[in-house]
Order: sequence, then structure tokens, then C-alpha cells
Amino acid sequence: MPFVNVKLVDGVFTEDEKHRMAAALTDVMVQFEGSEAFREVVWVLIEELHTDGWHIGGLPFRGPASLMDGLARSKSLYESVDGHPVTRTEWPKKHPFGTSNRKQNNGFHQSRYGKQHGHRALL
Repeated sequence: MPFVNVKLVDGVFTEDEKHRMAAALTDVMVQFEGSEAFREVVWVLIEELHTDGWHIGGLPFRGPASLMDGLARSKSLYESVDGHPVTRTEWPKKHPFGTSNRKQNNGFHQSRYGKQHGHRALL
């Protein structure tokens, strides 16, 4: 039994849109399974989560404004990378940790909300 789980921001899609989304996802699963017989056993669960539970890039999600901010940060990060690293080991050499717009302090950075986060614990 294929089970498809979709998580959405609460209130973005109408009830009708969610029904159509579930039908379309069911169609995709039937196509990949290769037989119409699978249609009756495809489960689609659409969960809506309140916006205070969503974060992108460690920052609270605020709708389209967050998406635009994220794109701007991505563009800025992309432009700050030296060359074109293609492996995981090349990335730190081409864009060392802490070269973003976050403040550095002895291995910790200060988030825009005033909390300190240590990168040493992540290594």
C-alpha cells in the first residue's frame, strides 16, 4: 500500500485544491505502480501545519516575504562562493563557515534574534 504524506502551511490551499492534489498524487502513484488496480490502496495524507511550526534556513516562515528573503540570501551566498565547488570537501575551502552575514564570536555566531549558536557542536 503506497502512502504519500504531504505537509502544507495551514490555510494556503482550499479544500477543493487539497482534494485535487490528493487525486493527482494518486494518479502519479498508479502510473508508477503500473496498474490501475493500485488506485484503491494508495493512501494520501495531507497535513496542515500552523505557520509558527515552519522555519526556512533557521528563520520563522512568514509567507511570501520569507520566500523572497530566502531567495535573496541564496543569491548572496551563491555570489560569495569562490569558484564552483562540486564536492562536500571543496565547499569549506570555497566558502568557509562564518563568511555569511552572521556575526562571528569565538566559534559561535549570533543569529538575527540574538541567540548564540555554536558551530563546533555540529562538527
